[in-house]
Amino acid sequence: MKPRPTIRKATTHVNQNEGLIFEKSSAGKAAWRLPPLDVPEVDTAKLLGSAERKDLGHMPEVSEIEIIRHFTRMSTWNYAIDLGMYPLGSCTMKYNPRVNEVVSRLDGLANGHPYQPERVSQGALRILKTLSDCLIEITGMDAITLQPAAGAHGEFTGLLLVRAHHQSKGHARKKILIPDSAHGTNPATAATVGYAVENLKSNSQGMVDVAALASQMNEDVAALMLTNPNTLGVFEQEIHKIADIMHAKGGLLYMDGANMNALVGKVRPGDFGVDLMHLNLHKTFSTPHGGGGPGSGPVAVKKILEPYLPTPVVITKPDGALGFEYTRPQSVGRVRAFYGNFGMFVRALAYTLANGPDGLRQTTEDAVLNANYIRKGLEGAYDLPYATPSMHEVVFSDKLQAKKGVKTMDIAKRLIDYGFHPYTTAFPLIVPGALMIEPTESESKEEMDLFIDAMKSIAEEVEEDPEMVLAAPHTTRVSRLDEVAAARKPVLRWKPS
Repeated sequence: MKPRPTIRKATTHVNQNEGLIFEKSSAGKAAWRLPPLDVPEVDTAKLLGSAERKDLGHMPEVSEIEIIRHFTRMSTWNYAIDLGMYPLGSCTMKYNPRVNEVVSRLDGLANGHPYQPERVSQGALRILKTLSDCLIEITGMDAITLQPAAGAHGEFTGLLLVRAHHQSKGHARKKILIPDSAHGTNPATAATVGYAVENLKSNSQGMVDVAALASQMNEDVAALMLTNPNTLGVFEQEIHKIADIMHAKGGLLYMDGANMNALVGKVRPGDFGVDLMHLNLHKTFSTPHGGGGPGSGPVAVKKILEPYLPTPVVITKPDGALGFEYTRPQSVGRVRAFYGNFGMFVRALAYTLANGPDGLRQTTEDAVLNANYIRKGLEGAYDLPYATPSMHEVVFSDKLQAKKGVKTMDIAKRLIDYGFHPYTTAFPLIVPGALMIEPTESESKEEMDLFIDAMKSIAEEVEEDPEMVLAAPHTTRVSRLDEVAAARKPVLRWKPS
């Protein structure tokens, strides 16, 4: 076998006995020593009654240094954007600038409380208002709600607005059209709101088949949920025709804005006929992403949908002060406790103002450039199912490697051995065996070159020694997991032997 290119390998030292904090426990060890009581001792049995716990459940007795080493060691087992490229396609795992975190932790913001009177919350209200104005300008829409807590929650809120709009006209409508290139949450969201879902096939270029849309569109269709660019990383080039078809029969065009990282500063969805859309602040606007949240999924709308927005709405009062307006007779109601995930608003506004219009446009251009750089670097090594130009992400397939019995998941597992987090596997479903890669604008040419070398090296390994790839990863603390069993029968706690 010819030597592999020089690339970054995983270098973690594997010791199966490391970090087993329970097994290190020894009676009498302690990591703390409290000072003598300087107040009368309390009878906890009387204070807590039956709530007092006598058995601490085999809690480990360890020293301070063992605790420190345990948690520090575990932190090195995790992968993070601070360590290297996070090429998860569709997720937009970009770097979160530390200045955003500093601003979000300012005392007046981090310690603010939603029950504070409006007169002492003017700074927080100004953040809500300024961010709303920025997002409205960026999207080309007329109004916005910041309440939704995530992208799918934004979809849910958007479809509530769609339903309210059609009900106000006396025709609720029953169906939502969703392309096969849409984000996976779209059909689930439509069903949750009570709509029937009708699939829309893509054409040979990976875009919406406009003729098929025209034939399926009728007065029973409430909206089309369109991801643009779609999950193939392809921009819908006939978006104006799509909007015209929907509007001609009274339907609305909803845009899943999860891929706005390819559009910000270059084009505004409101200008090409979109009626409403959600944004992912935890993707496009660089607030933390992953780990269960919190996220943020604001929904921007055109004027016709503004009356239905969730309450309260931030308004400017006659005296110039900012405040909340709660009386909106046609509102769909509150969709989130208080006003949304405020810390995410602070971070997103810090990111937006720090970049400014030119900087936001540059991030978009860099994100698209990076995706196409990786596309060019891997062409030939992996199958490219659609020749249509890529935007912020590129989707390959495992068609070439499958001839040797190696699938996309196997390639992803082997990539771990090269020190990279895997790309998104087997999605979008429109591409069998998909390898979905999104570098974002965060990555340097040097980092992407390492990634390209790693992927090309794996392609060579598939040809020369497929069993090595099938058995990957080789450098991790545990071998390949049974992912079905891990999902259905998770082990969530330690049990003493």
